[in-house]
Amino acid sequence: MAIGEQSARTSTLRWPKATRQQTRAYNTRLVLRTIYEHGPLSRADIARVTGLTRTTVSDVVAGLIDQELVEEAGFKPSSGGKPPILLSLVDNARYLVGLDLASDAFRGALVNLRGQVRHRVTLPLLSRDGEQALQLVQDAIDQLVAASNRPLLGIGIGTPGLVDAVHGIVHQAVNLDWRELPLRSLLERRYRLPVYVANDCHAAALAEYYFGSRRRAESLAVVKVERGLGVGILLSGRLLSGDSFGAGEIGHLRVVDGGEPCRCGHTGCLETMVSTRALIRQAVTIAQSRPDSYLHRWADVPDQISVDAVYDAFQSGDEATRQMVFQMGRYLGYGIATLVSVLGIRHVVVAGGIARFGPPLLEVVCQEMRSRALERVTREVQIDLSAIGSDDIVILGASALVLARRLGLFGPLRM
Repeated sequence: MAIGEQSARTSTLRWPKATRQQTRAYNTRLVLRTIYEHGPLSRADIARVTGLTRTTVSDVVAGLIDQELVEEAGFKPSSGGKPPILLSLVDNARYLVGLDLASDAFRGALVNLRGQVRHRVTLPLLSRDGEQALQLVQDAIDQLVAASNRPLLGIGIGTPGLVDAVHGIVHQAVNLDWRELPLRSLLERRYRLPVYVANDCHAAALAEYYFGSRRRAESLAVVKVERGLGVGILLSGRLLSGDSFGAGEIGHLRVVDGGEPCRCGHTGCLETMVSTRALIRQAVTIAQSRPDSYLHRWADVPDQISVDAVYDAFQSGDEATRQMVFQMGRYLGYGIATLVSVLGIRHVVVAGGIARFGPPLLEVVCQEMRSRALERVTREVQIDLSAIGSDDIVILGASALVLARRLGLFGPLRM
């Protein structure tokens, strides 16, 4: 075949045209997202922002009003003639279920379209794992579904472990003893609702990206410390999961030779030194070995030592407790130094139970990070404490996943 002939044939190839239904779905998401982000707006405002014709906007808006997702909410001041009608989102038109499976209790909430929590459940995990942990997930969802007085959009779940978010499979969750668990398909069959599953740290990153202080940052790493430790990473607005779904699993890097055993099967992992479990384990040692410590009052009842108790000891100025927390901060700074050296990322947010120790901890983390990496690399790195409470960050991230997938409220979500 001659080159000219090949070019002529190639030039006739065309991408298939979008169907009428696909075009309408795209326009509907675009209009709804515009109202969500910029409302209240008039129909003319929406046409101007989106580039759609006024006829198309009016048609789409009529459908959204019929679905009770959008409502007419007053009038825009007129410069002459009939004042334009303003449109706004009906925040409570739909609820969704958000779950956080990454702490000592499974936490869940009914969340509205603005990410506002309308109802909560908390079920202690205790020592349950495997099938019992899965049953606890279903118990939490059952309670939330029963409590909802609005149509449900779907279910979003943040779970620890290696998670294939595209197919909703938990390949491995060490702390829950789950392996190759098809969580999405199991729950979709049970509840007849769309289910979206992500690693809990990835969900935390989405919460910060959409609702937090680093909203829409070009690149962002959220280091979440609870029962375990992991990182959610967004690079150029894309959530990084990695080829093996293990991106951000720095909690299982060995940092201490011959250290504490980890549930992953190794010893001396970072999360054996930096986690709420490590915090309580070391607090018990202080309580039983240091009569001068604030924690000594729990020496005879070590199972009653909680993160709250450790925080109270820290705030009281207890020296042993403060040194323990600062040592944890140094290990955390070491992990973050590794992270920013590999990724060259500038914005880091520390979230989870450890974040409550506040600026004193953050100062130690920053000092350690800068002492362990090139000054040129760390000079512009900003480490912040999450302003989203540890009870909500994964729930909000899982909710953002549902809102993005079901309604397109945040634009295309790249994973």
